[in-house]
Amino acid sequence: MPRMEALFNTVVPVALVVLSGYLLGRRLEMDLSTLSRLTLYALVPALILDSMYRAEYTLEGVWGLVLGFSLTYALLFLLVQGAGKLFGLSRETTKTLLVCGLFPNSGNMGLSLVYFALGEEGLRRAVVYFLLSSALMFGLGPAFIRGGGLKEGLLFTLRLPLFYALFLGLLLKALGLSLPFRLEEGVRLMGQAAIPVLLLTLGMQMGKTRFHLGPFEGAASALRLLLAPLVAYGVGALLGLPRLEHQVLVLQSATPVAVNAFLLTREFGGDALRVARSVVVSTFLAFLTVPLVLYLLGVR
Repeated sequence: MPRMEALFNTVVPVALVVLSGYLLGRRLEMDLSTLSRLTLYALVPALILDSMYRAEYTLEGVWGLVLGFSLTYALLFLLVQGAGKLFGLSRETTKTLLVCGLFPNSGNMGLSLVYFALGEEGLRRAVVYFLLSSALMFGLGPAFIRGGGLKEGLLFTLRLPLFYALFLGLLLKALGLSLPFRLEEGVRLMGQAAIPVLLLTLGMQMGKTRFHLGPFEGAASALRLLLAPLVAYGVGALLGLPRLEHQVLVLQSATPVAVNAFLLTREFGGDALRVARSVVVSTFLAFLTVPLVLYLLGVR
């Protein structure tokens, strides 16, 4: 019973906020692009800065997450490429499947799930995963989807405030400095707004996209919700990650297809409709698979 209560305590609050956003998205005409930019350029950087500034974890733990993330997604890339050749998928279909498989919703859903499941210490580690995922998505994603150069993709990434917030937070922490005029309280307040706004935005996006479960959407969802956490679990066990880092790696890897995967394909090319449907299908199914992952991870 205590474990089941922990599962409900983790999933139900997230589901409530997503459902609220879904109902708002169905009934109200709202500019989601503006809301997404507000989150990306203000709220999430504040969350990152606050998390890094208050962080209490070892350098070994951070490097363990970096290595675990890198190996997990390198293996997923090779597995999808191999499956594409084995089943004779077109280059465009394989690329779209890679977009769905390699871009997890580690922000909207992942940060929230880790926070409710593993608390503040888990959230601080989840932020590291989120930043790595953002670097993959916004750094290599545009170049991969559009077929452009790596340099252009990296320049796009450097225009985002996420990494500057990371470096500033780490610098303040390393030097033992505090912000004047209690500015850290304002930063923390903005950061606390990030998670509910992320979940509401996710629900609104779901409310505007039709649910359609076809072979591609099923494969993309299985890749994200089942194969990715399985690979992450194996990688974490192989590396001997500490329990909390291992749990964060697996739980973040078990999140559905990122909403930003759809935004990137719509902006830079690719099958945006398939990606959008995969976002919706995998997000709905995640509320069935994530409790199973939490149970297997022994979250109490």
